[in-house]
Amino acid sequence: MIMAQIMFALFALFLVSVCTGQDFCVGKCPHYKVLEDFEVRLYDASTWITTKVDSSQASDVLAANSQLKDYAKKQTEAGFEIPTDSWPALIKVKDGKGDPEFSLSWFVPPATKTPEDSDPLVQLESKPEATVYVRVFGGAPSIQSGQENATKLREALITAGKNFDHDIYSGAAYESYFSPAHHNEIWIYAA
Repeated sequence: MIMAQIMFALFALFLVSVCTGQDFCVGKCPHYKVLEDFEVRLYDASTWITTKVDSSQASDVLAANSQLKDYAKKQTEAGFEIPTDSWPALIKVKDGKGDPEFSLSWFVPPATKTPEDSDPLVQLESKPEATVYVRVFGGAPSIQSGQENATKLREALITAGKNFDHDIYSGAAYESYFSPAHHNEIWIYAA
């Protein structure tokens, strides 16, 4: 029994020694620093490719994903280096008056050779360094679970007295929708 406890403790120490805090993000991901004990991140300036999502329907999200994949393939064939394996993918939701607006973005790693904006449906977007409040959750990603977790994060930010944009949030996914396990996040930018 004692030997099993020792082995478990050694295994736990091993996990702590190899886990960096960003282990959920494999491949090329934006860098950030954790500023406090809870999820407040300072993201470096970064580049993304972004396209509009027509609605919250899964078919429209998949169509936008295909649009980004086709764009990346065309740009790679033209001699640029837009990857299709970088994470996270972001779904930005802009609430407010009228129907919500949605967009899908893929992270473009630093030093990637990118083209000028040449596609009317896909924009190359440069985001400045930003402080982001993050709520992590599991399960298959969906607009509904994103909305529920955005509400919970907004409530926590209000309770903590944080200033933030109340009308916009992003859902971040770090693996394929078809993956057996999911690490999902809601991002709300500090004001």
